[in-house]
Amino acid sequence: MEGAHLVSQPRPETLTPEGVDLEHPNVARVYDFYLGGSANYAIDRVFAEKALERYPFVRPAAMANRLFLHRVVRYLAKRGIRQFIDVGSGVPTMGSTHQVADEIVPDAHCVYIDNEAVAVAHSQMLLEREDVTDRHTVIQADLREPDLLWSKIADSGVIDLDQPVALLLIAVLHVTQPGPDGEDVGPQSVARFRDLLPSGSYLGITHGTDDDVPEYRKREMSDFGKMYDKSATPVLWRSHADIEKFFGELPMVEPGATWIPLWHPEESSENAPEIEFDAPNDSVLWAGVAHKP
Repeated sequence: MEGAHLVSQPRPETLTPEGVDLEHPNVARVYDFYLGGSANYAIDRVFAEKALERYPFVRPAAMANRLFLHRVVRYLAKRGIRQFIDVGSGVPTMGSTHQVADEIVPDAHCVYIDNEAVAVAHSQMLLEREDVTDRHTVIQADLREPDLLWSKIADSGVIDLDQPVALLLIAVLHVTQPGPDGEDVGPQSVARFRDLLPSGSYLGITHGTDDDVPEYRKREMSDFGKMYDKSATPVLWRSHADIEKFFGELPMVEPGATWIPLWHPEESSENAPEIEFDAPNDSVLWAGVAHKP
């Protein structure tokens, strides 16, 4: 499944959930377009095509980010993790968390969480089509409300929150919307998630950064970010140090925080697409996995 695009999915115009904002491009749907998916609207495609024309580094970075997710799921499944919580999961493109986990173990359980109605609708459609809703589900929730989100996970009956889980925050924290007073709620939300995680769990994060990248790429990322400032979901690039603060005092899995291509490349599947970067920092995503003893 890794590297394969899911096919025969209708355009979301055919199943538009009530209340979807069609006046602004949405980051989950735009990201889906970058990965070659179909769960996007004309407003998203126009935005994404313009972004890719100006900043071609975006598509390989997005693909490498998805392959990092695959490697993390494979790595953790081999080490006994059977429960996965994918927050800000987006739409089912280029292999989903549950599909990768199911390739490794037959008893994986996964909860997808997104605050975007189209992402939730498409994820639900995929799970029903695969007839796996006994072990996998999707919830509409917001990471800015960690206790409510955790309560919805418990209510789903899919995840036993007394047992270890893998909490995956993949390319979502740099698009977290501010709180009601304009404050950056990402750090406090993740700190609460760390408290909620049961012993034996893992926390996986990727985050866009313009730290330690070439000057030309830093300028591109600044301009690219300004494009998103006009969308419904502005972006925030953090430094390596600020990204690593999300892990708190949790011990890091080797090799620690690093560029996404460098994190356990041996966990790539045989049919994973080759993503060519001039250097690891060309991926512009800083990442890591931590363990809660």
